[in-house]
Amino acid sequence: MKLPGKSECCWVGTAPKTSYRSLDRDGEADVAIVGAGIVGLTAAYLLAQAGLSVTLLEGRRIGRQVTGRSTAKITSQHGLIYRYLIDAFDITIARRYAEANRRGVEQIRDWIDTLDITCDFAAKDAYTYTIGPARREEIESEADAACLVGFDAEVLARAPLPFETSGALRFPDQAQFNPAQYLIGLAKAVKAKGGRIFENTRVTKIKPGKRWRVTAGQHALSVQHVVIATALPMAGPVAYDGRTQPRCHIAMAFRMVPQAEIDGMFIGIDEPTHSLRMGSDRDGPLLVALGPKFNTGQDGDVAVRFRDLERWVRHHLPVGQAAWRWANEDYDTADRLPFVGQPSKKARGLYVATGFNGWGISNGTAAGVSIADQICAQPNSWASIFDPARRSPKGFNKGADTQSSVADIKAIPTGQGGVIKCGKQKLAIWKDMSGKPHALSASCTHLGCTVTWNNAERTWDCPCHGSIFSADGSVIHGPAVNPLAAKKLPSMRTRHRVRRGRTSAIS
Repeated sequence: MKLPGKSECCWVGTAPKTSYRSLDRDGEADVAIVGAGIVGLTAAYLLAQAGLSVTLLEGRRIGRQVTGRSTAKITSQHGLIYRYLIDAFDITIARRYAEANRRGVEQIRDWIDTLDITCDFAAKDAYTYTIGPARREEIESEADAACLVGFDAEVLARAPLPFETSGALRFPDQAQFNPAQYLIGLAKAVKAKGGRIFENTRVTKIKPGKRWRVTAGQHALSVQHVVIATALPMAGPVAYDGRTQPRCHIAMAFRMVPQAEIDGMFIGIDEPTHSLRMGSDRDGPLLVALGPKFNTGQDGDVAVRFRDLERWVRHHLPVGQAAWRWANEDYDTADRLPFVGQPSKKARGLYVATGFNGWGISNGTAAGVSIADQICAQPNSWASIFDPARRSPKGFNKGADTQSSVADIKAIPTGQGGVIKCGKQKLAIWKDMSGKPHALSASCTHLGCTVTWNNAERTWDCPCHGSIFSADGSVIHGPAVNPLAAKKLPSMRTRHRVRRGRTSAIS
């Protein structure tokens, strides 16, 4: 299925490329930060500003991972979160969550101004809306809850959108930006404060001792503190694999019909949910639309989701050509609060941040602030509600088997992939655009789950814990740190046996 638009995030596609070198020698630092997303860079800047020696290790390039591929709403409005927090916990926890996210929003605004970061920042109102009259009461209840925790929230009869809605909740004076450009600018500020930054440096091992030893390739750092600021922690005494659920969403950016731009940032509460905002690239304004979430690696036809999203957008808004399309990943938690901080007293000096439930811009910034406060022994009013050692229900993660089983290699179209059983092993087979097949181990290098082929992104996605690999097996997202192993293609005789014993068709 040929999909419209360039297969890339519009923010990443228009951001300058970075060129920090890879780690090429052993060293020491007060703090090593693994991951240069919004959590890692926020913590890095604050710690460098406080006078600590900081080394930041990024497995790929800055600004091109989860933060850079988000919808990038700088907002404390997170759907219907405040009513949920008050009802599920109490007003105190809701107020601390609000305080954390207000600080996150304010911190981003302040740094964009004081550090002169060019990132298409624009103040915008944020709206949560409903199409169904039956759900207007939920909008009103959320407005009451938001006011109780200190927000200037207003209920509107309809959202300022070019289609009918039955009510909306407005948070004034929120904002949006290009997240890839913001991270690149913040990285420059970290370097200016004396921080060291290394790209294409994937950390493979973190070991405790008198000082922590952080290994990446052939080199290691000896540090007092380690911050694991990756999507899911790849090390540590507490496994967050079962405490979080990896989920993906797809996004598309469309050219806008002149005079038809929307003003604000919008998220619907009706199923399937959609998120909308304006953006831009070098060719002009864009409407950025987000589709509903789905569990990573548990959809055998992601391409159909792009078609569904395009139909929904064209039905509701006056858009032109689809210019960009991409997928992104995040981790949900059972209680809708992130895990941030020191996961165990037995691992002093180790800090984690994960589980942002799709709201990683303000929450991620607040997480970086909280970790920096903890390392510097400064008080932090919301650190307790993000406690990474808190209890979490067992079985929250709904892992699954591959969705890409095929009978034989011939069933795999050119440019696509599938999983075949070959004797006692499963092989991930993908065909390049010339039709040549390539074989990899289908076992995720994290905990061995069988990967699923993502037919829109052309990646191998783990349906258990969210690791994502490129078509050739290299790691895009952890928690896996090692690539899928290359394998020999089955011989013609083996292929014949596989075809005769086939039990499933292409997904």
